[in-house]
Amino acid sequence: MQVLHFFVGILIISFLSSSCNDTPTTSISKEEKPPSLHSVFQDDFYVGAALSKDHILGTDSEANALLEKEFNSITPENIMKWMYIHPAPDSFDFKIPDQFIDLANKNKMQTVGHALVWHSQLAPWVEEITDSTILMQQLEKHITTIVQHFKGRIDAWDVVNEALNEDGTMRESMFYKVLGDDYVTEAFRIAQKVDPDVELYYNDYNIEQKAKREGAIRLIKKIQEAGVKIDGVGIQGHWSLLGASVELIEEAIEDYAALGIKVMFTELDVTALPNPWDLEGAEVSQNFEDFEGKEFMDPFRAGLPDSMQVKMADRYEELFALFLKHADKIDRITFWGVNDGHSWLNGWPIKGRTNYPLLFDRNFQPKKAYHQVMALKEKTTPKSQN
Repeated sequence: MQVLHFFVGILIISFLSSSCNDTPTTSISKEEKPPSLHSVFQDDFYVGAALSKDHILGTDSEANALLEKEFNSITPENIMKWMYIHPAPDSFDFKIPDQFIDLANKNKMQTVGHALVWHSQLAPWVEEITDSTILMQQLEKHITTIVQHFKGRIDAWDVVNEALNEDGTMRESMFYKVLGDDYVTEAFRIAQKVDPDVELYYNDYNIEQKAKREGAIRLIKKIQEAGVKIDGVGIQGHWSLLGASVELIEEAIEDYAALGIKVMFTELDVTALPNPWDLEGAEVSQNFEDFEGKEFMDPFRAGLPDSMQVKMADRYEELFALFLKHADKIDRITFWGVNDGHSWLNGWPIKGRTNYPLLFDRNFQPKKAYHQVMALKEKTTPKSQN
């Protein structure tokens, strides 16, 4: 009987031990995070999103939950542009930009400041300056104050945004008219002097196109030949279902990488809607408010048909297949928005339309395009954060 009790005891202990050993495995499995854009592509490039003021302030919990799950890089859509961050000659407003940095730190995200120098969304007082000495003083004060404020807390800056025309010549912005074409190099020089460790980028739309690309290459070489640092170029990537071609984009990737700088796609979206015939790139001043009687310009108000969902998914798949092919040259892919409802393309180039340009719909659900992009990678098990 004692022997029987002994063996029964052994069996009970073995059973309990086995049950205990199974528990941690089950617990770990439940805590394992599902695949996300940033986890799937973490060995290739950062995957980012542009944030509105509401995202930064956390007023939309669904949007922020999606942001935290899917992305590991963020760019502010507007709150660092001149009219908001430097509204008066001696006044800087860092309240919301500081919260942007806090959000990034909380979620261990890469931060890109956008944008130190741009001809649009300037404070009215800047546009009144016509004296070159005064404007240069204000430009230096603007860049120095902002870069110094975020020194050691931000990863990169879009130093100059959209300085070129479509033919590759310098845009006749107020900076160009008053300061000449050296203002771009000087902007980079000032930023480098204030924070030698932060990365500095030039950002523009349509610079995959041949003529404008040649202008961007000339501009980048001019900065480099002046002995000034430039770390990367941002191709905005505001495209449609039909263009730009992957062949053209591939040429641009290779040409910019040959300059020894990082290549990034910084404002990616794909419009599903037709555009006015005389539209050029992503020029924000082009806006066609009245399209009465032209319903063909807003054909999907009731929802994007399945046939268009397929086209959108195929377009994103071919773009990301190209990005993966050149992952050794590409540092970051940033979408200009978090979901379709947030996209600026609902109001540009025609106000009041319903567009579907991103990977997540208005209910924050992944679209067919998301699943096809994710399927490009065989490994979907999340690893450590970048």
